[in-house]
Amino acid sequence: MNITSDSVRFQLSTEGSTGGQPERTLAGRVAAELHRLILRGVFPAGSHLRIQELAERFDTSAMPVREALRKLAALGLVDLVPHRGARVCELSLADLEDTYRVRLVLEPLVVAAAAAEFTEEQGRAAHEALQRHEAFLAANDADAARQAHTEFHFLLYQAAGSRWLLRSIEPAWQNSERYRFSSAHENAYNDRSHEEHVELLNACLTRDPQRAEAAMRVHLEGAMSRMRAAMTNDEGTQ
Repeated sequence: MNITSDSVRFQLSTEGSTGGQPERTLAGRVAAELHRLILRGVFPAGSHLRIQELAERFDTSAMPVREALRKLAALGLVDLVPHRGARVCELSLADLEDTYRVRLVLEPLVVAAAAAEFTEEQGRAAHEALQRHEAFLAANDADAARQAHTEFHFLLYQAAGSRWLLRSIEPAWQNSERYRFSSAHENAYNDRSHEEHVELLNACLTRDPQRAEAAMRVHLEGAMSRMRAAMTNDEGTQ
């Protein structure tokens, strides 16, 4: 499989921000494609990612694969295995709850700051991203829906003007995406998320920091609750 910049639909940034221009380095493009394949379950939790096999899959040398795996390890998505490659981190209730504990500290804080500075132009851009997210969900285009969902949230967060908050949010965000878009749990998440997104955007549009912070807490707690319930149900049927 050849990796070109046109094929990458999601950027992994070494600067810790999400979005922006497509990654131009080969290692960055391999990392982005590996990230997509992990989310879609091609490489499920616990899978071994062997350097030589990945190099052959992506028609590249071992060096960019090693660098791509380091990028994913820095985001907490894989564990590096010395001299072999990496292993996709396991999914668990404990990890889910720990991930959302971090998000519940950071994201209400940043969205409250964003609401105080939010502009109509930023609101239009976020609304367009939300519309694309819903349209892609309806079309069962999970990759494009994920990209639009990420764009919606980070358009809100960027309005806070804090580079360090964005860099701090990304690792927990990336890990939570594995739960949100896993095939077994995706439908449970999407049932209620639209109205929560709308409330979050409206809070920012009215420049109400307290309302925005509360809306973000409801959204994150609801997402965690829905995914926890889906995982518990899955374990009960095994």
